[in-house]
Amino acid sequence: MIKNINFVSKFKKANFISIIFFILSIFFIIFKGLNYGIDFKGGTLIELRTDITVKASSIRDSLKSMNLGDINVKKFGKDGDYLIKVEQKNANNSNLIPEIKKTLSDNLSAGIEFRRVENVGPKVSSELLESSVIAISLALAAMLFYIWVRFEWQFSVGSIVALFHDVIITLGIFSILSLEINLSIIAAVLTIVGYSMNDTVVIYDRIRENLFKYTKISISDVANLSINETLARTVITSVTTLLALFSIYLLGGEILRGFSFAMILGVIIGTYSSIFVASPILKFFRVSYKTLEKEEKKIEP
Repeated sequence: MIKNINFVSKFKKANFISIIFFILSIFFIIFKGLNYGIDFKGGTLIELRTDITVKASSIRDSLKSMNLGDINVKKFGKDGDYLIKVEQKNANNSNLIPEIKKTLSDNLSAGIEFRRVENVGPKVSSELLESSVIAISLALAAMLFYIWVRFEWQFSVGSIVALFHDVIITLGIFSILSLEINLSIIAAVLTIVGYSMNDTVVIYDRIRENLFKYTKISISDVANLSINETLARTVITSVTTLLALFSIYLLGGEILRGFSFAMILGVIIGTYSSIFVASPILKFFRVSYKTLEKEEKKIEP
């Protein structure tokens, strides 16, 4: 593994790219919004299999006469498999599923099999959305507290900026591509937070160690040295994780595709941010051996 890459010389360009992507992500999240799934909007999700191949548009047209609200139909895996999402305006209709099945059977002249049905009411969906936001917020707060205790405040700022960078850009890409946000994606985001923090802590720990070891050199040189020293570990961890995630994405089926895609984005962005977002923050604050020495003196009894 190469040990003399000049990462510091690339900080400015990388930061410019990060700022552009971060602003674009916020813009799309605010003005385009996120494509919330049934978990957060409420409604009914049906995994459908037909004995003959039909057009998704034919299924959609058949359901429009039932006044179900927004209807989304897409192919799901093999030929003849479809995923139907309906807003379900009439949530109190207990006969809704049999009615949908009868309507589709009559209009499509095909054998219909409902392989999976999920129904989420509007109250439950709003509670799930609120709980998800709280879970992500608490995870970020817990990470910030850990870094604050483990390192000096400058490190805390760097780590939390990197975490927000990872989460916002990941959600921004989901917004740009109109990919569905459901509970599995929230689980992926929480996993991304932990993965990114772990990668950042490894580099930060080596930077802190080298600041005490090489007291005469600048933070730029220490950061460069530390990133190169941990590069092999960073690359090996990221590549092995990505190999598993790509396997899930390609072979795990449609249900796991969104989760694995979010994780792939998170690993790539998290690896990038630990080097090109978290580390430059220390350079910005001009962290040095003297800075660490002052902070340690403050906490001495």
